[in-house]
Amino acid sequence: MRSDAVLVVGPHVVVARPTADDRDELLDAVAASRALHGEWVTAPDTAAAYGTFLARCGGPTFEGHLLRRREDGALIGVANVSEIVRGALQSAFVGYYGLVGGTGRGHLTEGVGLVAGRALGALGLHRIEANVQPANEPSRALLRRLGFRREGYSPRYLHLAGAWRDHERWALLADEPAATELVRRAAPPNHAR
Repeated sequence: MRSDAVLVVGPHVVVARPTADDRDELLDAVAASRALHGEWVTAPDTAAAYGTFLARCGGPTFEGHLLRRREDGALIGVANVSEIVRGALQSAFVGYYGLVGGTGRGHLTEGVGLVAGRALGALGLHRIEANVQPANEPSRALLRRLGFRREGYSPRYLHLAGAWRDHERWALLADEPAATELVRRAAPPNHAR
């Protein structure tokens, strides 16, 4: 992991910008995680798809983040802030997925929390939303742990794994107590840890 790519350092997780150097590692991790992702995730799985992902990261409406275990630098997940809208809305979507070898220890929760805190703090957003398939209880539980609240239900919301899938809408506002704590955790001087 390049030190110039590091954005946030938490107790157990490092949040970093993806680089061209990360391509093969992410593609291998995504291939190993196919059974874990099932119909819930569409992750970059080819060099071309990774190139598209990396190109999006350079734009004003998308921030991609690799989540790495702090102790050994292992890639444990991805969390993206997408469809960033400025002006009166100041809103975006947060999407995330874990990778084999990085689940079951709370690291994904910490990493997504750091990305959410960065979105509501350093990026200055007022609202972030996450959309989760109703059967994905681990993801729903992650959002509850971070203080997101369920706002609604959207039938046939996203096209994943060849079908339109229903999703629950979960959101967090910058002025809510849970968000204040996430912003505090993601704020500098966490780089110096």
